[in-house]
Amino acid sequence: MNLVSAGFFLGIVGLTLIVTYIAAKRTSSATDFYTAGGGLKGWQNGFAIAGDYLSAAAFLGVSGAIALTGFDGFFFSVGYVVANLVLLYMIAEPMRNLGRFTLADMLTARFNEKRIRGVAATGTIIIVILYMIAQLVGAGALIKLLFGIDYWVAVLIVGVMMTTYVLFGGMTATSWVQIIKAGLLLFGTFLLAILVFKQFNFNLLTMFSTISENYGDEYLVPGMKYSSSIDSVSMMMALVLGTSGLPHILMRFFTVKDAKTARSSISWTTWITAIFFSLTIFLGFGAMHFVGFDAIIAENAAGNTAAPLLAEFLGGNVLLSFICAVAFATILAVVSGLVLTGASAISHDIYGEILNDGKLTEKQQVLAARIGSISIAIVSIILALFAQNLNVSFLVSFAFCIGASANLPVILYTIYWKKFNSNGAVAAMVTGLVSCLVLGAMGPNIWSPTGNAIFVGDPLVNLSVPAIITIPLSFLAGYLGSVLTAHKVEKAEAERVYQEIRVKAHTGVSVQDVSH
Repeated sequence: MNLVSAGFFLGIVGLTLIVTYIAAKRTSSATDFYTAGGGLKGWQNGFAIAGDYLSAAAFLGVSGAIALTGFDGFFFSVGYVVANLVLLYMIAEPMRNLGRFTLADMLTARFNEKRIRGVAATGTIIIVILYMIAQLVGAGALIKLLFGIDYWVAVLIVGVMMTTYVLFGGMTATSWVQIIKAGLLLFGTFLLAILVFKQFNFNLLTMFSTISENYGDEYLVPGMKYSSSIDSVSMMMALVLGTSGLPHILMRFFTVKDAKTARSSISWTTWITAIFFSLTIFLGFGAMHFVGFDAIIAENAAGNTAAPLLAEFLGGNVLLSFICAVAFATILAVVSGLVLTGASAISHDIYGEILNDGKLTEKQQVLAARIGSISIAIVSIILALFAQNLNVSFLVSFAFCIGASANLPVILYTIYWKKFNSNGAVAAMVTGLVSCLVLGAMGPNIWSPTGNAIFVGDPLVNLSVPAIITIPLSFLAGYLGSVLTAHKVEKAEAERVYQEIRVKAHTGVSVQDVSH
């Protein structure tokens, strides 16, 4: 361990701990813990969402994917940016107006049933754990590269730190860690991109022609990794639609005071992510050309260390240390938000609302949330120890697939379809979740005849991400579940509830409040 590396790491850790200390003094109630009291401004929440969104998969995974597979790796970038538009125009305002702490709160605003809350909480926990594993795998590879310490030690270090932020600072600390991290990540990515661009005389045509001449045109067009057009479409469906079903992103809409601020948040996030992902192409092609395939794969078979290796080539140990520290901050910020989201599903939805009918005191709610944080962190750390050789982009894209299949259909039906009922909600969520898990377990990321996956063998489903099947299945299940179980006696009451939900979703005002 050299002094430069230690200095960057200790600086970031110290800054985030100071933020946590300050936030801890302001975190006393459940509202403070889960939503920072709803007091974030639009730009603050926009940077925080970007901090949540720009994960290890974005910085490490996408750069590595572009370096190894060219344009196909850039699919991730396009999908991530376009996804914000779905959030902006269809989800942000209704989510803010109908929810309180979690996705389940929003759904039970229309269907006040424990089974719906239970299924929604289960889906949230699964998504959070998959996403967490991706971040912890990235952290392990990163710290191993820089400090040479064992992978399992690196995972434990990150696990302890992320839990500390959440336990003491709640959403306030988590939000500001994400804001700081988003700023550092933008700066670091911009610096790397400029240094790469300089190597090509600040000429895009020179960069692309160099890649074409040295590696072939196939790296500049689709088909390198996703040779099947169906596979490509399925991946894009997961990325574009999945963001609107990710619980740790949806939870951020409850940290602002109203729907207008929620929309402003997504506008900020869209610009930040668009700028960031435009720069990843320089990082990917730069690593491909200056570091080389062999060196990237030798360090990490999945390509997760391509960006740090590029930094070392361009700026030596100082730039490597800075970029690794930024990536470390990226992981810390994202996993902190994930821990908080998973904890909210365990403590608020399952323990507080289902088991105790929402009758917990403020002190009991905060204590339950902290216990839930520790629980979700322990499970994720244990699983991450066995996932060292997986590409983090795969794990995150799979979480996106579950979000798009299990959560998005039921969210849209809840807001926009008056005939939707609780049976349809359960059917949609269960179908989306189970189909993703089953088809994913049969896919090429789990089975490979060459041994490049978890198990050796031929995949039964040749889709990296089965979103093209699972999303329509979930919509169909929600439709059939509602239509086939509709009762005439309940129709009048169901339509009354829907009308109230529709008004509140778009105005934030309850019909009952207006009538009084």
